Amino acid sequence: MNRPKPSGVERYFDEGELIVSKTDLKGHITYANLVFQRVAEYTEEELLGKPHSIIRHPAMPRCVFRFLWDRIADGHEVFAYVINLCKSGAHYWVFAHVTPTFNQQGKIIGYHSSRRVPSRAALDQIKPIYDDLLRIESRHRLPREQWEASLPALVAKLESIGKTYDELIFDLCAA
Repeated sequence: MNRPKPSGVERYFDEGELIVSKTDLKGHITYANLVFQRVAEYTEEELLGKPHSIIRHPAMPRCVFRFLWDRIADGHEVFAYVINLCKSGAHYWVFAHVTPTFNQQGKIIGYHSSRRVPSRAALDQIKPIYDDLLRIESRHRLPREQWEASLPALVAKLESIGKTYDELIFDLCAA
């Protein structure tokens, strides 16, 4: 996939808006609302059927996505602060709520994500954590090696502050 180069330009969306997308089990986009399309600067045609990673920003630690995917694949919801990459190379931050979608038999058939505007105070606290994880990941070449190296550091960070991942995220919400 040809990714745009990050430009350093930040885009914003209104606090009353929700970015919404749905994916299949492999993470391919099956729905993208108009807010998502506008903020990410893609048309619906450019998004549908594409991996959700089309908007993955290189400043987003791979281990956070690994944690997210493992958790939702196990049937749990996840909240996360995420930096995304626009088609132009600009970026935008979101507070994401990702949940599995179940059929009537209780089987996971896809995923749903709603993203809101994050608080700047929360971002000020999460960015140094992400920077530390990215430094670890930068010492490795392959994506799998990157998240395998940084995930233990994320777990160690949580242990050092005496919080679970969820507690950290929700404490940041209150910031």
